[in-house]
Amino acid sequence: MIIKSLEQLNSFSKKIADYIEKKDCIFLTGEIGVGKTTLTRYLINHLQKKEGSKTTEVLSPTFNLLYEYDLKKFKIMHYDLYRLKNKKELDTLGIFQENENAIKIIEWPSLIKIPISEKIEIHLEYVKNKNERKLKLLGTGKWKILNEL
Repeated sequence: MIIKSLEQLNSFSKKIADYIEKKDCIFLTGEIGVGKTTLTRYLINHLQKKEGSKTTEVLSPTFNLLYEYDLKKFKIMHYDLYRLKNKKELDTLGIFQENENAIKIIEWPSLIKIPISEKIEIHLEYVKNKNERKLKLLGTGKWKILNEL
């Protein structure tokens, strides 16, 4: 799938927001600056609007590793694992050891090797036109339907 503009990326994130539920997990991969955090910002803001909450600024958690957003019915946990070097560092975060009442959005998830039942992987790539991105989708559980796109 080719995304031709920020508006189209925003529309794509709204479709995900309309379908996502607590306990779901989103893996975001792609080069630095390709749009992982922008997609996350749009998604979180759509979820906030959907429940009637004020939209907040969504920043990249590259240095903090995690930002949390409390919604009325669940929490969103936005991780950026770019700086992690090994499984031991990953384990200290306890990503899958707590808070089943959360949506987890994980940038740079390559260290995660455990199976996750309800997961969507979104890989963003640069293409020749600098304003466009190629999205590759892979889903498990209810997200398997995306494998056909």
